[in-house]
Amino acid sequence: MLQQICQLAREAGKAIMAVYHDEQPLQVKHKTDDSPVTAADFAAHKIIKAGLMRISPDIPLLSEEEPPTWDERKNWQRYWLVDPLDGTKEFINRNGEFTVNIALIEDGVPVMGVVYVPARDVLYSGQERQAWKETNGQKFPIKVAAAMPPTVVVSRSHMDDELNDYLTQLGTHRTLSVGSSLKFCMVAEGKAQLYPRFGPTNIWDTAAGHAVAIAAGAHVTDWAGKTLSYVPRESFLNPGFRVTIF
Repeated sequence: MLQQICQLAREAGKAIMAVYHDEQPLQVKHKTDDSPVTAADFAAHKIIKAGLMRISPDIPLLSEEEPPTWDERKNWQRYWLVDPLDGTKEFINRNGEFTVNIALIEDGVPVMGVVYVPARDVLYSGQERQAWKETNGQKFPIKVAAAMPPTVVVSRSHMDDELNDYLTQLGTHRTLSVGSSLKFCMVAEGKAQLYPRFGPTNIWDTAAGHAVAIAAGAHVTDWAGKTLSYVPRESFLNPGFRVTIF
């Protein structure tokens, strides 16, 4: 199934890039929470929804672009959790740091995840304590790696005072600014050792990257040390969290 999901992510990425390369001005709308959305988000969602119905018609879908009601999903134990286009701000800014995120959740745990970077044709995947990166026609395993001083990966679009204070107290480190779920992947492939997040995220922002990171040997916990969970709850918001190699 993982290979089918990888291919589906690539198909969604192709639709995203068709909008990305369109010479017409990008039409940007805003949702009720003021987050931006474009035609690329909806095009990718449509492809992923149809593909998942074909691959696993018995597994329900929670997508950012078509979230089911609480009554529909409150008893789900196994479901797909999808962000068709993560990093819409990066997409609008045309910096290439946006991703397609597809994760399979079982009993609150992201057991399979695919993160595809269509502008770079780079794909990360993870399942059962094994993670991979595919680029330039090659696929190879990835895993976390220590470094001194450590590299801390932070959001390109969501810096805040709490994060700045944390970094000030952290001690000697390097900082890497990256958009979208790529931050999880930087830890997974050993390019960073820590990803701290204090600002708000939704469950579809994190699930696929979370799956890749833990498959590569990382830990994803809230600030109390509790593993980040995707057991259905009424709110889609995550608590603050950190991704570490320790």
